Amino acid sequence: MEQITLDEKTSKILATFQKNEITEYHIYSKLAKRIPGKNGEVLQRIADDEYRHHKEWEKISGRNARPNRLVVFFYLLTAKVLGITFAVKMMERNEEKAEKSYSYIESRFPEASEIIKEEHEHEILLVNMIDEEKIGYIGSIVLGLNDALVELTGALAGLTLALQNTKVIGLAGLITGIAASFSMAASEYLSQKSESHSKDPLKASVYTGFAYIMTVILLVLPYFVLDNYYIALAFTLSIAVCIILVFAQFVSVVKEIQFKKFFFEMILLSFGVAAISFFIGWLARAIFNIEL
Repeated sequence: MEQITLDEKTSKILATFQKNEITEYHIYSKLAKRIPGKNGEVLQRIADDEYRHHKEWEKISGRNARPNRLVVFFYLLTAKVLGITFAVKMMERNEEKAEKSYSYIESRFPEASEIIKEEHEHEILLVNMIDEEKIGYIGSIVLGLNDALVELTGALAGLTLALQNTKVIGLAGLITGIAASFSMAASEYLSQKSESHSKDPLKASVYTGFAYIMTVILLVLPYFVLDNYYIALAFTLSIAVCIILVFAQFVSVVKEIQFKKFFFEMILLSFGVAAISFFIGWLARAIFNIEL
């Protein structure tokens, strides 16, 4: 291709495209080596496309680009911790942010339209072909986590004012939470077994129970390390917000739903129940005159 003189704006856009393509090539190819079977094949195919796109942009710009090693490390770590679907969809979201830049380059270089078309097809390919177990059971995880947040924040808020002893509150919350996690897991098992779902009832119950009990441990922890029950409650509510924030972001990415709506729904449910329970705890203490 004959070398073209590029203006500053075009040069910057192409440099960004090239860096993104070669960075994503390294991410996809490294993920492909970690994952056997169909998922690995899909990722390698996309990695090959990203490398080819990088070379095509290079022909237009006349410059080479190096990958962003920090970004590669970040997405590989994200895939390990939160799953490959989350990491890949986070990357593909960046493609949506580049829509205006794509349109600008396509208007100047019609031969780039094929690259842009393939970029748009990547997300569809991934959604249809990547099969990750934990994503299939995300409904069970939501059930366990959401129930733990709603029930235990409420219970701890009520117990805080009723009992006013951090260790007693923590112990009561832990026992209540563990018992509830087994109950919730059993309910999920029976629910899945009674319906014609493709989910394994045992696995669904394990995901629900595990999500529940991990949330319980995080929520009661402040009561075992702090002496002031009001400060412990404040920390518990702060942990609840952090859990909701992380999980709402995770679900909004993998399920492609609106983050703000899902986040505020979970916040309102958890804190609404906590506020009601706090009032009930105050009322119970006043009526029964409980002193510990």
